[in-house]
Amino acid sequence: MNTDAILTLRGVRKAFGATEIIRGVDLDLRPQERHALIGPNGAGKSTVFHLVSGHYTPSAGEIALAGRRIEGKGPQAINRLGLARSFQITNIFPGLTVFENLRLAVMRPRGLQFCLWKRIGRDATIRRETERLLEQVRLQHRASTLAGEMSYSEQRSLEIAMTLASDPKVILLDEPMAGMSNEETAYTSDLIRTVTQGRALLIVEHDMQVVFALSDRISVLVYGQVIATGTPQEIRANPAVKEAYLGEEVSA
Repeated sequence: MNTDAILTLRGVRKAFGATEIIRGVDLDLRPQERHALIGPNGAGKSTVFHLVSGHYTPSAGEIALAGRRIEGKGPQAINRLGLARSFQITNIFPGLTVFENLRLAVMRPRGLQFCLWKRIGRDATIRRETERLLEQVRLQHRASTLAGEMSYSEQRSLEIAMTLASDPKVILLDEPMAGMSNEETAYTSDLIRTVTQGRALLIVEHDMQVVFALSDRISVLVYGQVIATGTPQEIRANPAVKEAYLGEEVSA
């Protein structure tokens, strides 16, 4: 394992029956690095996220978070060790207000989400942390709005805040800009850059303009294998990457 990396995958494989989806992935995520995982549809990017976050168990290989093996652990255990993720589909409670959604996320790492005997509304620590996160993702003016009534980009901002609630060392974002307009994409990209400062980010995103502008390094996944890892400039110039995935996009 790479002791300089905060997240390491070595020889990771995942098969569903006779079909092998992930075929020996090696990947290192450095502390405070923004690292994009790109590749064509069906390459296995979301499967890698499921493996890292504990929703799937690898068929083979090792995954380590801050030097500690995590393959086979469940999502909650991995979250407690310092890793949080968002999903392709917005994962919020539309009938609750923005404040209530985020307060639930703040309560979870403190073990208070199922606490029925305590008046959480009177807990000043929970309230202050919720308000701090709302301000960090620029949603303080929407605190009393039902989450289901917000725009899609605002809902994604709320989900990012909920991801930050456990104060993770590593954040996984799965296509956070999917379905957004150009203006929403620019806003969300700037927000991600701001809120991930001091943390490591692994992001799956199909918008290549965002990927090349946001990432410190990029890994390219094709048919369940990483075919290249490098800086945006190195990936842009890599002939194998151009042939396998980027094509003309690389010079856009």
